Amino acid sequence: MELRPLDSGLTHARSPRSLWLLRHGTSVGNAAAEAAWEAGDHSVDIGERDADVELTADGERQADAVGAWTAALPADRRPTVVLTSPYRRAAGTAERVVRAMSAAPGAQEVLFRSDERLRERDQGALERLTGRGIEEELPEEARRKAHLGKVWYRPPGGESWADVLLRVRSLLAQDLPRFAGERVLLVSHQAVIMNVRVALEGLDEEGAVEIDEGDPQGNCALTRYERGPGGLCLEVYADMTPVRDGAQVLAAGS
Repeated sequence: MELRPLDSGLTHARSPRSLWLLRHGTSVGNAAAEAAWEAGDHSVDIGERDADVELTADGERQADAVGAWTAALPADRRPTVVLTSPYRRAAGTAERVVRAMSAAPGAQEVLFRSDERLRERDQGALERLTGRGIEEELPEEARRKAHLGKVWYRPPGGESWADVLLRVRSLLAQDLPRFAGERVLLVSHQAVIMNVRVALEGLDEEGAVEIDEGDPQGNCALTRYERGPGGLCLEVYADMTPVRDGAQVLAAGS
């Protein structure tokens, strides 16, 4: 993949040495949404608040695999700062990765904290509704969503992509300069990670939607930027190698 220059105002001296973006592992909500889609249901069968949705057993294994893969890296390539969404599926993923790194040879102290700006996009009145449910129960919202598009549509009581982008820009502008020279891992959600790309690379609406829909992030997919002469450059997007290779590391050690 061609390297893209950073378009965020972060100069070489003010940027982290590396920036990793990790989507959380498969959650109970992900599994329920897939089951609802396959059944043609109007809604997703989960009772918890979105913030309280946990990882499935598969999601835990994915997070453990990423942790094993990260721990197997040389000490000078592992993250030194981990910021996570406070939502349980993301925080649980981050905790498993940090636990593996902490037990690795040459482990360094890791700054680990949550930040509400990394939380999932709020779906408002559309929460738990499937695409079919929105069309049949809220047809006017379905028409408005189709007309405005993914970036600008804000569901009643919820957030648009543009709203998410505002809090992402806040995080990048306020926190990343504090971690100049560090190796930073952000554990978050699909829409947040895509909007980090928008903020860092200056992607336009068409380009961002094309990437998000044409090359969606799997659970525990890793997007990685590394610092070059001009600042941070995208090296890989939505990479599932850490999950695959980490699972092999775990299997070899069992």
